[in-house]
Parts: sequence; C-alpha cells; structure tokens
Amino acid sequence: MFKSSKLALFAAALATPAAAQPPGQVIELRSFDYAPRTILLMAGRPVTLTFVNRSGDSHDFTAKSFFGRSRIVAGAVPGGRIELKGGRSQSVTLIPAAGRYRVHCGHFLHKQFGMRAEIVVR
Repeated sequence: MFKSSKLALFAAALATPAAAQPPGQVIELRSFDYAPRTILLMAGRPVTLTFVNRSGDSHDFTAKSFFGRSRIVAGAVPGGRIELKGGRSQSVTLIPAAGRYRVHCGHFLHKQFGMRAEIVVR
C-alpha cells in the first residue's frame, strides 16, 4: 500500500505541467536604466517582448547575440537592436535560445552611466 501511494505521488508530479512562460513581457527603457534589470525567459517558448521608452529621450536595447540566436517570429530587430524615440514602444515576438546575454544602450555614454541589463534564458 505504501509503495502504491509513492507511485501515485510520483505519477502526479510527472503529470503536473511545468510553469509556463507568460506570453508577453514589458521591458521599460528609462533614463540610464532598464526595468527589469534581469529578464528571465524560457528557452524554446515563444514570447512577445514589448519595449517601452518611458523617457523623453531616445534610447536603444542592444542585444546582438540574444537576437541573433533567437528565432524572430514577428517584428524586426535590425542589427540586433531596438531603437526607440522618447515615449514610443515596439514589440517583437521570438523564440529564445538558452544562454545568458548582455544588454546595453548604444547611445553615447548611456552604458557607462548604468544602462545595462542581462537576459537569462533557461
């Protein structure tokens, strides 16, 4: 009887679905900051990333290796970067590849003033 209850618990654990990746995530670009600073994604699962510039000035989200290794499903990421004027937004749907990727703003001195983030895809 004890053995069968262990087996039942094991079977139930296997039947429980893994936590699903949310279908979308908002990434805010601010004056010399990104939010969140660490972006967590699941490898092989489609996700729509919406980039919102909360600043009045232009900023970008440069992640060449991340975008280069991801399969872009909708939207465009020319040169591995999303460029946004103040108050604008843009979305891209992709299927990310596992890894850790660095992000920065490519505008003059923005990276040096702290506009950096990391993408972790598990």
